Amino acid sequence: MRKWWPLAAICLGTFMLLLDVTIVTVALPAMAADLGTTLPDVEWVVDIYALALASLLLGVGSRADRVGRKKVYLVGLIVFTAASLMCAVAPNVGVLIGARAVQGLGAAGMFGTTIALLGMHYSGRERGVAFAVWGATNSVAAAAGPVVGGLLTQYLDWRWIFFVNLPVCLAAVVMTLRSVREAKGQGRQRADVLGMVTFTVASGALTFGLIRAHSDGWATPFTLGLFATAAVALTLFVVVETRHEHPVLDLSLFRRPSFTGIMISALFLQGAAFAYLLFESLWMQSVLGYEPVEAGLSILPMCASAFVVSALAGRFGPWPPRATIGGGLALIALGSGMQATLDAESSGGSLVAGLVVAGLGVGLVTPSLSAAALATVPPERGGMVGGAVNTFRQLGFALGIAGFGVIFQSRIESVLKADGSVPDPHAAAVALSGGQARSIVAGWPEGERAEMALLVREAFASGLNAVLVVAAALGAAASLLVVATVRVPTGGAEQRKRAAGASPHGQETRADAAL
Repeated sequence: MRKWWPLAAICLGTFMLLLDVTIVTVALPAMAADLGTTLPDVEWVVDIYALALASLLLGVGSRADRVGRKKVYLVGLIVFTAASLMCAVAPNVGVLIGARAVQGLGAAGMFGTTIALLGMHYSGRERGVAFAVWGATNSVAAAAGPVVGGLLTQYLDWRWIFFVNLPVCLAAVVMTLRSVREAKGQGRQRADVLGMVTFTVASGALTFGLIRAHSDGWATPFTLGLFATAAVALTLFVVVETRHEHPVLDLSLFRRPSFTGIMISALFLQGAAFAYLLFESLWMQSVLGYEPVEAGLSILPMCASAFVVSALAGRFGPWPPRATIGGGLALIALGSGMQATLDAESSGGSLVAGLVVAGLGVGLVTPSLSAAALATVPPERGGMVGGAVNTFRQLGFALGIAGFGVIFQSRIESVLKADGSVPDPHAAAVALSGGQARSIVAGWPEGERAEMALLVREAFASGLNAVLVVAAALGAAASLLVVATVRVPTGGAEQRKRAAGASPHGQETRADAAL
């Protein structure tokens, strides 16, 4: 069993960092009430973590190839643990948001190295098992976040969402020190600092721009300035990467159709499968009156089906990546579409069948995506490619939340305008998308509250349906792209040797010597 200890150490850290992506979604109303602020303000607790994680992953993965993957993973664990303590004792929303940003920095150090560390420790059949277990951990962590968050918030306090990280992460530190080997790429290479900075600015400005467009409108000078900043930074990033000797992301890899297909599917995966959960939680708590535990348990079917499929994929695979990734994304699209049938009479139970189907897709895609990405590059590029896959995944989640927020609010406003009974549909839509459904209904004349409550339920259901339809379209588009582009072998002898770091003739490559 000793050979599986590195997998356990890596999966433990991965579980906590991904759990913290979605664990706060059902706790936002409680946070807002306790800290004396508004729900839109505490939504940054979700956004800033996802944004920091997505923006920094690429640079961390590439840097880990140079300074040591185990070292970066350990530093990330320690930073994540310290920031979790800061979040748990935060006296106000500003400190909480800042601590979440630091937590995202630590999570990037962990997540940016996991794929490379797994690829270094396991090969052949064992590698398939390791990625299946790691994929199941990914699936369960993301889907179980609302469940765990609901339980902790309702029966203890929202601060325990962060306190619970401390003992688990400390155990992961000890296990990593005792079982994980160090590895780094060959030689001392000049860091691509400008590439890291321009990518971080581009992704951050784009996500922030979508969030501000959601609250302030698309045509405000500040929103337009953010989009312009993102465009300029992205252009500079491309220029820098094409000229740097050791770029943070080798853009020439995108000449390979399989690599491009995998990266785009990673981008669409999180948005299509998880970004809408925030809005479903908001609907269940602010409109249907669910307690945090009820809202969290409503997401449990996705968690269960994702775990089962990921575990079975490792036991009975390997299967062609084009089939598992493409088929999984198709199931995610189908599951999202099945949920987009809500009306004013719907309850949380209306989501169950669609969540189960989407979970099946998540369980298929997650382990296959990472293993397929590693198979497209030499072993010494594992850190960079692992960081790239996870970067695109988390960027998809951050952009998904921001983009879906715009769609959600716009659709609610359209329904209110069509009804004609609300004096200021835009202000009401902003308030409703900020979780203030009950206060709006309570502020209506007593004889008209029942009609207003029905209108609110109709508007929310319509907004959710629009978000879910877009999520389904993203999943379907990604599925078709994968089928058309991904051509990664399932696992012949030569590929297994290459994955393990050996040449087809059984001799070590120069990269292997560095490892």
